[in-house]
Amino acid sequence: MTKKRLWQTLRLWMKLSSKDRVEYLRKKKIFNYIGENVTIMDRKIPLFPELIRIHNNVRIASNVTFITHDITHFMLNTKEGNVVYDEVVGCIEIMDNVFVGSNVSILNNVRIGPNAIVAAGAVVSKDVPENSVVGGVPAKIICSIDEYLQKRIIPYPSQYAPKHQTVSSELVDFMWNEFLSCRS
Repeated sequence: MTKKRLWQTLRLWMKLSSKDRVEYLRKKKIFNYIGENVTIMDRKIPLFPELIRIHNNVRIASNVTFITHDITHFMLNTKEGNVVYDEVVGCIEIMDNVFVGSNVSILNNVRIGPNAIVAAGAVVSKDVPENSVVGGVPAKIICSIDEYLQKRIIPYPSQYAPKHQTVSSELVDFMWNEFLSCRS
């Protein structure tokens, strides 16, 4: 890790809010582009961040890894002897209205289309089509955004909705009753 990248990563750790982290990344022009209304929970600076573009209204959860390079050339160059392989690098682009879940890995030369959701833990090795929900290893289409929205109909009375990162005892009781009733 270069001193500059180490310093940038340390500075990101000092930013308590996602808004402050995004402003720091934007101000220092660390990524190639960061649009408006972007949330980045992570505090790591990926290698070659200038190969990453993040468009508008994007939410990136914690522990998302941007892999802009492939270092297999080290192994190949010592294996072959007379053939020299260069490091593979590539761009990553996340279009408008995208959510990327926790612990996702996004490989180089990937575009995540607009209006997409990448499920937690996915490994994105190919382009994600617009209006789709993907997940798995490797990431595959699970459903369309429209199908996902149908599944998102709130299964509890709105007066029980979580507030300020807390849940009421009424919501806890309601959700446990629902959960257990489906399993008896």
